[in-house]
Amino acid sequence: MKKKSRLFAFVIIPSFLLGTFFTSLAFAGDPLKVTVSIVPQKYFVKKIAGDLVDVSVMVLPGANPATYEPKPQQMVGLTKSRIYFAIGVPFETVWLGKYESFNPEMTIVATQAGIEKIPMKAHLHNNEKGGADNKTTAHAAIKDPHIWLSPPLVMLQARNILDGFLKVDPAHRETYEDNYKKFISEVVELDLKIRNQFIGTDQGTRFMVYHPAWGYFARAYGLKQIPVEIEGKEPTPKVLQRLIHNAKKDGIRVIFVQPQFSTKSANTIARAIKGQVMFADPLELDWALNLSKVVKGFASALK
Repeated sequence: MKKKSRLFAFVIIPSFLLGTFFTSLAFAGDPLKVTVSIVPQKYFVKKIAGDLVDVSVMVLPGANPATYEPKPQQMVGLTKSRIYFAIGVPFETVWLGKYESFNPEMTIVATQAGIEKIPMKAHLHNNEKGGADNKTTAHAAIKDPHIWLSPPLVMLQARNILDGFLKVDPAHRETYEDNYKKFISEVVELDLKIRNQFIGTDQGTRFMVYHPAWGYFARAYGLKQIPVEIEGKEPTPKVLQRLIHNAKKDGIRVIFVQPQFSTKSANTIARAIKGQVMFADPLELDWALNLSKVVKGFASALK
């Protein structure tokens, strides 16, 4: 019996193509690497993309988005990012251009696109010789970046996030669009829940905060925030006395503060009005749960 001969075919792959071949195999099923500026954005991005993405956050918990400087390891990690989701916080003014030059292939998505930002407001602090104590002044040059604290504005940000994913990763369009629709439904439900919390609250009812982070939230729900700090600075003794006077006049019993700022002035006011200081952190990861918790504090303080 004759033995059957066997033929073997060998394909020679050039070394530079071999490296590319194995690299593509290694990363084909990996999540899309994206970067966001602040922690709440991670919540929005994960809601829309789920396990399709690996999200890095620039401003780490406890840090201030106004003055943040990225760590060297974050800049290195940025080279692997396919998308950067900006939101318009102050540190981006300095760093966003550097990110773009550091990774020219990365798509930068302005999630704040289409949102008209309002001026930050602070108590009138240069009127030491008299005048209307309860007036506020708008600083036109300083636009309020805290758009993520208003559910109606989060819906606009979610659309911009979706568009970013569809541009970079159109193969998963159906997943992104389905998740986006679910997320919008959740935001609408939260918005209605918040509105119900404030039923019976007079239009323009005031609440006092140390840092003026809640302007868009207040506008969405017919409230008015009274800030303690002025352009990042502690109030002068005269302004502090004016704040105490107005707090008593308006029946304010709670001053809301956030962990990223000093509570010294807030504690002074709270003692003077026989009130209390409560934390309301705008930078928590679980955006929906955090907002629900903060709303309960606001609603309770305004009754």
